[in-house]
Amino acid sequence: MKKWIFLTFLLIMQFSQAQNMTNETLREIITRKADTLAGITGNWQLVYKDTPMLCVTDQKNNRMRIIAPIMESENLDKDLLLDSMTANFHSALDVKYAISNGILWSAYVHPLKELTTEQVESAISQVYYAAKTFGTTFSSTELLFGAGALEEKKKEPKKEIIKKENTEKF
Repeated sequence: MKKWIFLTFLLIMQFSQAQNMTNETLREIITRKADTLAGITGNWQLVYKDTPMLCVTDQKNNRMRIIAPIMESENLDKDLLLDSMTANFHSALDVKYAISNGILWSAYVHPLKELTTEQVESAISQVYYAAKTFGTTFSSTELLFGAGALEEKKKEPKKEIIKKENTEKF
């Protein structure tokens, strides 16, 4: 019984601590982590290891994103686009490659209130690594989940058409 009470207490503490992120706290974390920080509350421009990033929040709708531009999307060829989509499943982890307004971005999106300090710090690092490794390992950390996927894809002959029978299962 004591174990259950202790575990319940730990879960409540974890849950209550993870629901207190505000723009003010987020700004403090980014200030410690980034090389430079500019902008207004909820719309910051930062530089981390010579990589420009944006952090945008919407407290009313409980949303936050940290993004870094990689390249103009019109310069993406089919292979890079497919590799980035594969990486979203295997090696980009908490960060995703996304296109908006003609730009390919490394993007971390999360509810704002539920963020922890560790998640914000990890997000900045992962956005940086995903941007820097685009075109090579397409990874947001040194961990590669399903790491062989990109390598196996490169060994296979290129397939121009996805066979219908392979997609009917989904």
